[in-house]
Order: sequence, then structure tokens, then C-alpha cells
Amino acid sequence: MEFKVPTMAELMAAGEEPEILFWVGCAGSYDERAQKITRDICKILHHVGIKYAVLGTEESCTGDPAKRAGNEFLFQMQAMTNIEVLNAYNIKKIVTGCPHCFNTIKNEYPGLGGTYEVIHHTQLIQDLINEGKLKAEGGESFKGKKITYHDPCYLGRGNGIYEAPRKALEVLDAQLVEMKRCKSNGLCCGAGGAQMFKEPEKGNKDINVERIDEALQTNPQVIAAGCPFCMTMLSDGIKLKDKEQEVKVLDIAEITARANGL
Repeated sequence: MEFKVPTMAELMAAGEEPEILFWVGCAGSYDERAQKITRDICKILHHVGIKYAVLGTEESCTGDPAKRAGNEFLFQMQAMTNIEVLNAYNIKKIVTGCPHCFNTIKNEYPGLGGTYEVIHHTQLIQDLINEGKLKAEGGESFKGKKITYHDPCYLGRGNGIYEAPRKALEVLDAQLVEMKRCKSNGLCCGAGGAQMFKEPEKGNKDINVERIDEALQTNPQVIAAGCPFCMTMLSDGIKLKDKEQEVKVLDIAEITARANGL
């Protein structure tokens, strides 16, 4: 399926406004694995006929890694740049492919002059399912498959969003199994707080290995994720355990796109 993803600049030039801006994020733009998730979010938006756009080259990092690593000055510079662009385009509603972008734009930007309605892609998918625009049919069947979902910190504990991603999985008629540590008691994948970009401190066990051990105890066929950092950490864990053939790590958007044959 081929279609063009419009940029805000193009829509503006045509005198049009989108219903929603899709904030792609750094991982979604540059990480090869996360690019697939970006494509699937676009496929979903295109499929249901929502008028959307991306910023394209006008989008820059939200500043989350800088802030979490302690560089508040850099964070504010990055945030102000983005807020200027968003406000110039009169953006009202934003969907993100990443809980880190979601949390930063939703909770940190208002204090710097950027107030928007921000949703994570799992919430968008939940809304579309509730409205009957997305059904799990016409594509790959997940019926009876064992799926366990890993709560991203900034989606779950950070913002209390536990239901949306699970709702997206419930429509699949799959067998949802929870890990011991889930929801408000979830465990980090090991990449949050800018840990993604540095080597771990000395310890007995990498966090992502600890998490994968826990996931594998549920004996899943699919580990569902909702964050590009978690995707990297969980996939690395699966590789380390040599389980790549038996267990797939997929984002909620990818599972939804597959189930709907997009």
C-alpha cells in the first residue's frame, strides 16, 4: 500500500489544517526497527481516513534525553524550538509513537508555552476501536496466541495509561497473560532516563535481561511493546536468550496493522 505522508508545510501551503499532528520522534525517524512502527502508525491513520500530517525536517528532539541526563539548559533550548514551530502551525492535537515524546510534550511543554492535547498511539488505537473504525479483521489472526504486554514507564506509571494498550490487544481474541510485575508495579526495560545512550553501571544483571526472564516465564508467542526504547531492550534480551524464532517482539501499532491487514 503506497500513500504520501503530508508535512505541515505542505498542508499550510494548500491552506489546509490536519485533525492531528503525528509526532514521529527521534527513534521513529532514525532507528531502523522503530521506523517500521512509524510506517504502521501512518498506515492506521491513512486507513481510517484521519487527516494528519508530520513536521518532517522541522521536527527536532523533544529534549527528553537531555532533561533526564541533567542538561536542563539544552532541554529548554530544544523545547522552545519545537514549541515555536508547533504554535506557528496552530497545532491543537498531537499523537506520538513514543511515550518519552508523549510525556515531555504533554507534561513539560505547557510550562514553556506549549499547550496541546497529546495522546499516545495506543490511545489513538483504543479510540478508533471504540468508534468501530478499527476491527481486528482482514489480516493476520492472533486468535489464541499468547501475548504479554510490557508497560513502558512513561506510559504506565508516568501517566497512568494501562487500559488503552490492553484494549488494543483484547480485540484480537488472543490470550493475554500478565507478567508478575505489570501495570503500576511494572519494571523498566532499562533504557529510560537517558540510560538508552550510555553503558549500564556495574551490577549483577542487566535490567532488560531481568525483564525478558520475567516475560519468558509467561511462555508468550508475542511480547507487545508501546515504546521504541523498550522495543530495542526487549529485542536485545530475546536475541541474548536465543529465542528469536519462538518469540516476536511487536509494537501495539504493528500488531494492530497486521490484524487489520494493512
